[in-house]
Amino acid sequence: MTDNRRDNNSGSSIYVLLTDTGTLFTTLIKSITAAPYNHASLALDAELNDVFSFGRKYPNRPWAGGFVKEDVYEGTFRHYPDTRCVLLRLRISKQQRDAAIRIIRSFQKEKQAYRYNLIGLLGLLMNLDIEMKNAYFCSQFVSEALRKSGLSLWDRPSTLVTPNDFLHHPAFDTVYEGPLYDYPLLKRERLKYIRNVGEASNELDELAV
Repeated sequence: MTDNRRDNNSGSSIYVLLTDTGTLFTTLIKSITAAPYNHASLALDAELNDVFSFGRKYPNRPWAGGFVKEDVYEGTFRHYPDTRCVLLRLRISKQQRDAAIRIIRSFQKEKQAYRYNLIGLLGLLMNLDIEMKNAYFCSQFVSEALRKSGLSLWDRPSTLVTPNDFLHHPAFDTVYEGPLYDYPLLKRERLKYIRNVGEASNELDELAV
């Protein structure tokens, strides 16, 4: 059951945000997987202030990937305002949540040492376990961070976990599903700015035709 109310139990919860930006890369993957979402991020709060994944470091450079703290108001998401998403909540103990935060902080501290596991992603599409040193793709990172926090959700390696696996795992509750920028816990003032910029950009495009 979808629950759009503010989560007052975030101290014993962690979240997985699945998104479909509609980029050329995700569209290509979607054509292979037929899954509705092809990017996974780990979020520490329901308001999506602290969201982490492996993906684009720069919105206009899809091949420059690595560990990133994602800003839902800026970066890649701002370039794709029609992004659709589903936010999943996993109820965990305080000890597990603390462990997850420590793991994320260790990634942040050494973020320059990590790169995107493109070869592993190709292996995933062929059901091959390809692990690379200091390299992850999005769902591999989320699965591995949860596993190291004491949450082993699957009996297979993290390199074989897809975003769709989170969507269908019974341990997760659906908090919200729909357009990312319609999510009710986002900051309205920041969304207003994004939409104003988008409308101005559309007007300039029309004048240029």
